[in-house]
Order: sequence, then C-alpha cells, then structure tokens
Amino acid sequence: MATIQHRFITVEGNIGAGKTTLTHLLAKHLNARLILEEFADNPFLPKFYENPKQYAFPLELFFMAERYKQLKEMLQTKDMFQNITVSDYLFTKCLLFAKVNLPEEEFRLYQKLFDIMHQQLLFPDVLIYLHAPVSKLQENIRKRKRAYEQNIPDEYLFNIQETYTSYIKQHNIKTIFIDASNADFLGNEKHLQVVLNALENDYEQGQHYFTLP
Repeated sequence: MATIQHRFITVEGNIGAGKTTLTHLLAKHLNARLILEEFADNPFLPKFYENPKQYAFPLELFFMAERYKQLKEMLQTKDMFQNITVSDYLFTKCLLFAKVNLPEEEFRLYQKLFDIMHQQLLFPDVLIYLHAPVSKLQENIRKRKRAYEQNIPDEYLFNIQETYTSYIKQHNIKTIFIDASNADFLGNEKHLQVVLNALENDYEQGQHYFTLP
C-alpha cells in the first residue's frame, strides 16, 4: 500500500453512520493508534432520550469533559511504533450536538467552555465524513439494538445531519466525504478499499466526494 499522507485521521458522521466500525478497520489496516468515544460511560445518555429538555445540558457537559480528557491524554503521548492516530469523533462534535440540543442561553455558556478547551487540542489532518440517508441510519440503529436509541425521531437525525454538513462547508474543512448509503465496511472489502485509497492522497481544503461501488 502507498504511503498514507495523514497522521491524525478522524471519522465522523451521524448517529448510526458506521463511524466506529470504519475506525476499527482503518486502525487495523494502518497499524494506527485507536481513539474511540466512550459514550457508554455517560450516565445521562439514556435519561436524555427519555427527557431531552431536562438532561441535555449535563449530557453535553459530560461528553465534552470526557472527549477533552481522552484527546488531551492520547494525543500528547507519542507511540514510537504507531505514527498514525485514527479517532471516531471530532472534538467539535461537542458543539454541533449542543447546538441542536441546548436552548440559546445554555448553548452560549457551553460554547465559552468549548472554546477554552478546543484551542488546546490538535485538529485532525483530514476528516472522513460518512453521509447516509436517515432511513439507512435508522436501519443501522435498529441493528445495533441499544435500547435507549430505538425511538430517536427522524427529525432529530435530520437536524444532526444538517448541522454537520453545514459546519464542514462553512469552515472549508479538508474532508473525504463518503456517500455511505450502501456502506458495508465489514462485509465488502471494496468499500473499505475506497477509503484506504482516498487516504493515499493529500488534499486541498474543502470537500472531496467519493462513492462506494
């Protein structure tokens, strides 16, 4: 395989897009250090899906603190045997979900805390964004059978999707934008190969679109 042009790679996408699956596979193929979001440790997550208004703020604060701690620790510790790091979340995810979930006054406070933390972290060399229609996301959510996720409204997923794509375009982020409508990274090697091939090239700022065979 040709030399990978990127040292810090982040995979992002909506709930159920397949971020963690792809991140695992990339780390394995690239012998990369793996950073995975520890969402299961957030005690507010099941409560949030039952009562979003009451639990949105503590949910987002907990996520931001955990993500910051994890990225700060792992990215400051060099591994001489692994030159590449692959993560299944972007720290800015904190702000994007907070924008959808929090009322305006709470969001402004949250953004102040986010800005302090964000400036202390490395930004990835390239973002891989998995874009799938809401029907595909819901199908994937049903398959993984996390009880608290089973009643996520389509509208919520649409809002998250719009917030992600708007952020990527507005900030002209260097993005490998994958149409994941029919993605099966575990079962179809050609799908994974599209991503691996894409990582062999360096890119200008902006979105670079790829479809899966």
